[in-house]
Amino acid sequence: MRPQTSAEVGENSRPRGGREWWAAVAAIAGGVLLLAWQAARYGNWVVDDAGITFAYARNIADGAGPVLQPGANPVEGFSDPTWLAVLVVGKWCGLFDRGALFGVPDFVLYPKAIALLCCAGILVACYVAARRVSRWPALVTLATGVVLASIPSFVIWCFSGLENSLFALAACVLAVRLFLAVLDQRLWTPAVAVTAGLITAFAALTRPDGLIYVAVYPLISVILIRRATWFIALRHVVYSGIAFAIPFGAYLLWRISEFGRVVANTAVAKHQSMPTVHDLTRAWDLVHYAGVPAVIAALAVVGLSLVAPSTWRDGAVALLIPPVLAMIAYCVLEPDWMAQFRFATPVWALTAIAVMISAAQALSRLRTWGRVLIALILVGVLIPSGVALAGSAETYRTNSDVPLCWIAIRFGRYFNGYADILDLRQGTLLAPDMGGSSLTSRLRLVDLAGLTDSRIADIRAGTAGITIRDYAFDDLKPTFVHIHGVWVPHGLSEDPRMTRDYYPIHLFQDAAGADQDWVRKDAVHTTRQLRQLRQYSDITLPHLLPDYQKTGACGPVLRPGQTIPQ
Repeated sequence: MRPQTSAEVGENSRPRGGREWWAAVAAIAGGVLLLAWQAARYGNWVVDDAGITFAYARNIADGAGPVLQPGANPVEGFSDPTWLAVLVVGKWCGLFDRGALFGVPDFVLYPKAIALLCCAGILVACYVAARRVSRWPALVTLATGVVLASIPSFVIWCFSGLENSLFALAACVLAVRLFLAVLDQRLWTPAVAVTAGLITAFAALTRPDGLIYVAVYPLISVILIRRATWFIALRHVVYSGIAFAIPFGAYLLWRISEFGRVVANTAVAKHQSMPTVHDLTRAWDLVHYAGVPAVIAALAVVGLSLVAPSTWRDGAVALLIPPVLAMIAYCVLEPDWMAQFRFATPVWALTAIAVMISAAQALSRLRTWGRVLIALILVGVLIPSGVALAGSAETYRTNSDVPLCWIAIRFGRYFNGYADILDLRQGTLLAPDMGGSSLTSRLRLVDLAGLTDSRIADIRAGTAGITIRDYAFDDLKPTFVHIHGVWVPHGLSEDPRMTRDYYPIHLFQDAAGADQDWVRKDAVHTTRQLRQLRQYSDITLPHLLPDYQKTGACGPVLRPGQTIPQ
């Protein structure tokens, strides 16, 4: 890497005054407010998968251990240890899982507030990077905030209750840390190497695909290496690897000792296959979502910024490699059935920062008329994308994925009513969607999806030598069974053992699919009890969803044993 020239250092190294500080605060605050406004448009929605981590956080904080429900066997049904730690701390501090804050349930407000802080951190990282290479760092930061706020995929999943915002922050901090290190000619120093390793470990413990960022520091080193520095670079790559291996390895050892698995149970249940070259074609999904003209314009801006040799071009390597790896990680992951590209959150954040800073670099080399022309072209190509993304956001607001509150009502409180009719002291429920269920059910839950059940995870992975039907009917024999949607193809309801061993309580079929509740015959002692179960279903279930849709809420607290008011 060549040293900076005096002209390159000039603008970016002179002292900055109070006016710039206020501009920075205004830009970051403006971006945060835009993101908060967009997030607020989805109301109190939290996705049900987040409730799984909520349940683990509750039980760890209460001393029950890393379990879905108190007394259950330890299973790593979460894949986000750092986010889990954030929730546990919130529980200990009385900010989470205690009640309402400012009239909003804290299981909604706390994770969304943390997500907003993470988004603010992303914009701070953007400003720090832009300040080194641009005369307009505040404008670059505000533009980045506007872009991120306009991408429904980013907003939806950052504020879903999941770990996406924390994951995106870790990726952005890593990219900016290495970007500045390249500009300062400090890439191959122990401090930078160790910091990169630790941030990478944090990312890998926030989401499993964070492991791909292990390659960031080595790749940057390989691209920027010179013959005279290869040994120094190699030594610091080793330092970075050690810094990563210590915390990540410690967690891995704990995972093996606690859960008996090398990978999280969620990874086993999802049966992640080996990546192929064909997987990379999934990048087109993101291109189509963002808009082809917008993507072409972004690539052109980045290319234009790299034309003239400069220290910026070396730094750009550090800024561009992370989004490329994030895109690869998205492509090789098993496709997610949820809408709005749940696994693409770091792609949007890293790409927005890289493109906005590149745009500032490209525009700085043009005269005024050239800047105006480029700006008009960019606005012109972004308008169609903006319109399409706004429509996508509106569609999701009216039909969001599996709300936690609905699951808490339908599979938690509603099945508690079944159990009360039968006066069950103990009972089990085989069903998918464990988030809201685990926070409210008094039944022992068995996860049909396998995320929180190691036996079913092995069955879904094809390593158990038994089918889900045989396991359910011959071994598990749950008190209640619920199946709907994609879970019907398992053939549970068509198996002759279902009608042999179970009474139907609720059977419904329409164009959207089946929705079925069954109860084990030996749990029903009289025909009167069976009649009560069906009457309870006939009276309660028809208005359950309409009542929920009026508010999208399920009360300030979620506790095991809650039932639906009659």
